[in-house]
Amino acid sequence: MLKMFFVVPVMLVAILFIYAASRPDSFHVERSLTIKASPEKIFGLINDLHLWNEWTPYNKDPAMKKTYSGSSSGKGASYAWEGNKDVGKGEITITESTPSSRIVFDLHMIKPFEGHNVAAFTLDSAGDATRVTWSLDDKQKFIVRLIGIFMDMDKLIGGDFEKGLANLKAVAER
Repeated sequence: MLKMFFVVPVMLVAILFIYAASRPDSFHVERSLTIKASPEKIFGLINDLHLWNEWTPYNKDPAMKKTYSGSSSGKGASYAWEGNKDVGKGEITITESTPSSRIVFDLHMIKPFEGHNVAAFTLDSAGDATRVTWSLDDKQKFIVRLIGIFMDMDKLIGGDFEKGLANLKAVAER
């Protein structure tokens, strides 16, 4: 009986780990919103990392330390932050900047979990408005796949993207 007390939990943990290992090693999150503003105006709000303070959903720590480096905007512009448990620590660098249509970022998360992601904004003209798509692609380490069993990463990150796009819309439509 005592043996079963130890064997059953070990087997359950083993099954959990095997299941996590069998999950996909990548994920994609994407949200879109139509904004009544020109692609040029919206592009400027995204391409200059200093302007993110007006709309980003990730300013969750008023004491967050922010450091800008590289170009002031466009390819090579970089932004590093360090804050409380709500924001962690990381940096984002623009790796591709195609005027009024697409901006690609290298996102390096350091805390709470190490990770390298590719984020992108795509802007598509739609008459007098612009369809803005914010996406994130990630190669998941084992620990993220394990956590993903209990937390829906699409809902978690997607909710932030929805809030950020709504904030961007409010700023761009002023």
